[in-house]
Amino acid sequence: MSSAGYNAQNGGSGPPYTNGPVQNQLIYAPQSSVGQGYGALLPSAEHEQMSAKVPQHASPGLYSYSSPQTVRPLVNYQGSGQALNRPPMGSTPAVSLHNTGNVPRMPPPPPQNSTGMPATISGNVPRMNPSQNWQYFPTSLSHAQPQALGNHVPATAGTISGHPSSQVNSQPPTTQQYGGPPLQNSFMSPGITPPPMNHSQPVRPPLGPPPVSSSSAVRPPTQPPPRLLAPGPPPPLQSGPPKQDGYSAPPASDSSSVQNSYDTIEGGGSMGMVHPAQPPPSQNPMTRNVGNAYPSLPPGYQNVFSAGGPGPQQFPSKPQQMPQPPMGVNHLASAVGGLSLHQARQLDELRPVNLLQERNILPPTPLQAPTPCLQEDLQKLNCSPELFRCTLTNIPQTQALLNKAKLPLGLLLHPFKDLSQLPVVTSSTIVRCRSCRTYINPFVSFLDQRRWKCNLCYRVNDVPEEFLYNPVTRVYGEPHKRPEVQNATIEFMAPSEYMLRPPQPPVYLFMFDVSHNAIETGYLGTVCQTILDNLDCLPGNTRTKIGFITFDSTIHFYSLQEGMSQPQMLVISDIEDVFIPMPENLLVNLNETKELVQDLLKNLPHMFTKSSETQSALGPALQAAYKLTSATGGRVTVFQTQLPSLGAGALKPREEPNQKSTAKEIHNLTPATDFYKKLALDCSGQQIAVDLFLLSGRYSDLASLGCISRYSAGSVFYYRAYHHQRNAAQVEKLQKELRRYLTRKIGFEAVMRIRCTKGLSIHTFHGNFFVRSTDLLSLPNINPDAGYAVQMSVEENLSDTSVVSFQSALLYTSSKGERRIRVHTMCLPVASALSDIYAGADVQAITALLANMAVDRSISSSLSDARDALVNAAIDSLSAYRSSVLTVQQPGLAAPLSLRLFPMFVLALLKQKAFQTGTSASLDERIYAMCQIKNQPLAYLMLMTHPSLYRVDNLTDEGALNINDRTIPQPPILQLSVEKLSREGAYLMDAGTVLLLWVGRNCSQTFFSQVLGVPNYASMTQEMNRLPELDTAESSRLVAFISWLREQRPFFPTLHIIRDESPLKTMFLQNMIEDRTESALSYYEFLLHLQQQVNK
Repeated sequence: MSSAGYNAQNGGSGPPYTNGPVQNQLIYAPQSSVGQGYGALLPSAEHEQMSAKVPQHASPGLYSYSSPQTVRPLVNYQGSGQALNRPPMGSTPAVSLHNTGNVPRMPPPPPQNSTGMPATISGNVPRMNPSQNWQYFPTSLSHAQPQALGNHVPATAGTISGHPSSQVNSQPPTTQQYGGPPLQNSFMSPGITPPPMNHSQPVRPPLGPPPVSSSSAVRPPTQPPPRLLAPGPPPPLQSGPPKQDGYSAPPASDSSSVQNSYDTIEGGGSMGMVHPAQPPPSQNPMTRNVGNAYPSLPPGYQNVFSAGGPGPQQFPSKPQQMPQPPMGVNHLASAVGGLSLHQARQLDELRPVNLLQERNILPPTPLQAPTPCLQEDLQKLNCSPELFRCTLTNIPQTQALLNKAKLPLGLLLHPFKDLSQLPVVTSSTIVRCRSCRTYINPFVSFLDQRRWKCNLCYRVNDVPEEFLYNPVTRVYGEPHKRPEVQNATIEFMAPSEYMLRPPQPPVYLFMFDVSHNAIETGYLGTVCQTILDNLDCLPGNTRTKIGFITFDSTIHFYSLQEGMSQPQMLVISDIEDVFIPMPENLLVNLNETKELVQDLLKNLPHMFTKSSETQSALGPALQAAYKLTSATGGRVTVFQTQLPSLGAGALKPREEPNQKSTAKEIHNLTPATDFYKKLALDCSGQQIAVDLFLLSGRYSDLASLGCISRYSAGSVFYYRAYHHQRNAAQVEKLQKELRRYLTRKIGFEAVMRIRCTKGLSIHTFHGNFFVRSTDLLSLPNINPDAGYAVQMSVEENLSDTSVVSFQSALLYTSSKGERRIRVHTMCLPVASALSDIYAGADVQAITALLANMAVDRSISSSLSDARDALVNAAIDSLSAYRSSVLTVQQPGLAAPLSLRLFPMFVLALLKQKAFQTGTSASLDERIYAMCQIKNQPLAYLMLMTHPSLYRVDNLTDEGALNINDRTIPQPPILQLSVEKLSREGAYLMDAGTVLLLWVGRNCSQTFFSQVLGVPNYASMTQEMNRLPELDTAESSRLVAFISWLREQRPFFPTLHIIRDESPLKTMFLQNMIEDRTESALSYYEFLLHLQQQVNK
């Protein structure tokens, strides 16, 4: 298979706060106390050598597994979630997760045959030559080509007279520099001409308020079952940082910010809370006209002003709005029309679907994200759903309305995704709101040429002198046409004010398990050869450093001093008190010692072939790696093949042999020790991320080992039963994924903050990171394959605005040593009617957010509670729709068209390896599935939850894609039921990480000969892992289709060609979500259960 497309991708959570009384256990994760050790306050003082680093603030880790806790239902998401900028609150009363009444639990399936087959920008900058200090690479995002963009400046007295200038530089040279040094790490190739960035367009009027529509009252449930979402008045919340992965953090005062901290650099927290250093923004902001916007996932920072910064007196009690031009009826309709909640599309999404009667509800093409009901010019600029996605594209006006909907409100982010085109701007002035520190974006409003109003906190800010010059059109006096205001996703080259220390060099430390078990698997040869082949492709520059550690019962360092004829091994046998011998020669400059590095990689696989050492001292080896890299930070890559058995962090087997197939309750999902979490938090404080490659056929306690990656913003890779001879598919998978891992983009010493419009609050985070201070996510490494999720609540009535905005800001150091800020901004309309909330529901985003919450519930409470909460999430939403939206009650089970797939996706989650019961999945496999839910972007997570099934024995070119002179067939997606299978066909199941090609016994002779290269069914071998590339049209189509599927994702799915007698047929049938299994209901039976509960 050609890997060109696969390689082409290398381009360049705390506990949720309840939104009121908990009802559904899946929507709201339980609140628990943070355990001892690193759950407590971290020392504020840094290591002596790292005085410039960020002090670690009190904050919980991603998941806290320490102390027992009372779990609240998952089903209710709504409540008074604590805002990131939050006033002091009281503690949240814990709500029992267990059923106290008749809870709609999943009934056992009826017996039947299971053949169901930095510096604050303040004031005016001194006038300067506008062409100085400017460097702009106007490459627009591939998913949003900026076309005709609106003029943000209303034609009012005192503003620029007339229409905006029509003078446009339609072909600005891509390498043109506006002063300053050349940009070293731009995201576009020289010579490519970008599209024009702006055009003349009539003045856009301000958006008006949404149409007023009354929403019918929700029928109160007779018995509140356990829920993820909870209605009712919000309980008092304890002051402190937002929860991370379902856990409360110790209180942390915003006023304790230290000068040398990322909070000081980024400044400004979320809008839901009031920062102690400044008065709250105006409570009655004026209705504003909104500009163009593009959503993304960068981080925000607290409102900390430097000396001489703006004081409280500079906050106007009410911004002075410029006179607005008169608006006629038609003009007003066009402005508000985009927010109309009664358009044909919205009405269609509300159309009731009787799920018991309409079986074929799965669309034949991949499900697309819903389009927000915004006016056209705003939507053109909105952030790509691949980067920024909200569970509800119509934001509820009040928390009470969100409570009624029984749907979770949250964001799913893919902030560092590889982008083929990305606007990059270099300027000495990065324009940000002086109050909330929001970056200027397409959704702000320009009151006149010199003032703009923030779209998050509504403060009026001055436009810096330098910002009046447009580097694209080379025109002075058009700030509304600047690239920052024309692109919702943009990257800034950050000035020195955004650095706490000089940018760190790229540091890569590799750790290899060389015990007898590891050598037996043969992984070392594959890994060393792959690193050797890609050594020149490691992201970095002339400062790149590299080092190696091997370990069994002892720890081996390798001196790579320049001038040596060969590497020198240094053995440390005292694993109780690890020290670093000759530290200056263990992490070396790659360019200066490349020959020694290559020599070591060639010899390593043969150095331990006769080893009989069976012990593994992983913990002490990690301590050594921490000491070796703590002075600089960097990335530690660990390859482990067994349960650590010696020294600190030693573990004992905990898997219960009989638990796999019989138990409904799974134990030992929590770590056995807090050693790995504590060490991960130490690593995070020193900007070190640890990535774990686990290659083991035996139990290795991934629940404990995974903490080292989870809390240090690393990644986990799991290759079950890896063997270089007996498992060829796993060998190929390791080669491909390690190549991607080594060569993909990487950001170092990163922090991320997500901001939202005043009135909204973010209260829970999901992903691999550490919450450093309140809401600042610490990401020692950021990679383009990591996804994140957050939960939100509505803290204040949003009746004063028709739209809200979300902005993520990611501050990181590139592999070239440049400090960069990637900003994504998304705009969504506000709705006041319950029907509109359902019409704008994003069923995939809802499912993904519920999955994250269910993982937290499984760990903090129990797997059965998480499963109940998932079911109750479906019951609650359908009940609310039936009682409050449907005007005519109908028989059957009614769901709005927008949520027609919700029950199917919930059932798919119940059958997903992370949450299923009664199967032979090992404990490590289950934990790995949970790790993927927490760290995978939405698109990949949904594929792993609900696979896609295609018939491939009759592929044609009809409707095919043409990509780079290749023809890619596009067969329709089939329902996951054996009803759709025929022994006369061949079917490909795409389950994300694996591709299963099932060939029917009576498949056509042409398929066997022209595609598989065998004469008949009997000639097929039991295990086929690759398709022969035959010179036939049939073979070319299927090979092209499979290659295209693989190119769409950063990991490498293995291919298994199976027949009826193959052991893998069981896996194929288990992924038939709509069919009944021994331990799970069929889709139809599940619908009947939902109907029974909804109609109570």
